[in-house]
Amino acid sequence: MSESATGVADLDAIADVAARVARVLPAPLVPLFHPGFTRSHLLFDEYVARLAIQVCARAKLEPVLSVWGAVEDVVARAALEPRRSAVAVGWMLRHLAARGLLVAEDGPGGPRFRAARPLPALDPGPVLDEQRRHDPACLPSYTLAETAAREYPAFLRGERSGEEILFAPARLPLWTGYFSNDNPLYAVNNRVGAIALEAWLPAGEIRILELGGGLGSGAAAALERLAAAGGASTVRAYRFTELVPAFLRRAQRHLLDRLAGVTDLSFATLDMNRPFGEQGVGEASVAVVYAVNTLHVAHDLAFTLAEVRRVLEPGGRLVVSECVRPVAGQTIYPEFVFNLLETFRAPRLEPGWRPNGGFLTPGQWTAALETAGFADVRVLPDIARVREVFPTFYAAALGATRPA
Repeated sequence: MSESATGVADLDAIADVAARVARVLPAPLVPLFHPGFTRSHLLFDEYVARLAIQVCARAKLEPVLSVWGAVEDVVARAALEPRRSAVAVGWMLRHLAARGLLVAEDGPGGPRFRAARPLPALDPGPVLDEQRRHDPACLPSYTLAETAAREYPAFLRGERSGEEILFAPARLPLWTGYFSNDNPLYAVNNRVGAIALEAWLPAGEIRILELGGGLGSGAAAALERLAAAGGASTVRAYRFTELVPAFLRRAQRHLLDRLAGVTDLSFATLDMNRPFGEQGVGEASVAVVYAVNTLHVAHDLAFTLAEVRRVLEPGGRLVVSECVRPVAGQTIYPEFVFNLLETFRAPRLEPGWRPNGGFLTPGQWTAALETAGFADVRVLPDIARVREVFPTFYAAALGATRPA
């Protein structure tokens, strides 16, 4: 593909990629992944890579990469706080190595990295300018990533936690802009989830429990799609839950304003790392559990999936929309920001299906759901087919059924 000055393919080449992706997507998903979205996706991927280069320079990682080193060696040589920084540094090294900017090889204890030549001084500014010209609706993702990049060195040195950086009260506007259906780079997860929910909705009148609903954009997308398709009339109740009080309050105002009369909405705090029964959700009390980009931060995913299975009616469905890792070990750009958060990078690991914090592959999700006793596990779209033509495609929905 020919490239612009930003290093991103031109519109004609991107249109060809989008057309090839469309041929392997189910028809309802095709409108989401149009050439304009694809270009924004590639621009933001380039922007995050350039931010990662800047972080490496500011955290003094480049000088210590003059010789081979595993992640822990690089962290130690750069005098970074090891417990907090290892995952984030490992991600940046693998991300830059995948772009050919570092050299990687398999060592006895895992991958080792070296800078065969100086890292290029790539300015993120031209990419931001191009995104602003192409589609300014995506700019909240850029603002969040730039905020994280600016604070990364202090985080890596152990001076500030990611929670302090990202969830200070003054940072709430960052999240309202990012977790929004007006931001195409995030809204795609909400739209894919809504399409899957409509397709996999059980018959009859149903109760839906949403986990980790954040600021409400996932629920808004889902209920708006169901209303447009006539499916909202089958939803007897929709219980929206969120752990962060400020998010819950904002979501309640947002959803009541936009979705008044769509269905019976209720709002509650729920911690998916504690028994659901203690929080007012009874056994076999809902037909659908729905979540968008939530379950990957469960501390003990096996426990949370067991709780989900317990509260579902026999034959009830779990429907989740997630960023998925196309193949094991592959880095994807949302991790640049979320590696700052301990809940994201340091859950309880499970051999075979949860080898890392953060995002999982479709195969790992399937293994997790089947291990938890779910049946009829399905993935939308078929990531294995999509990645053959678009290797960084990461948006998918997963569904599973509690056996009758």
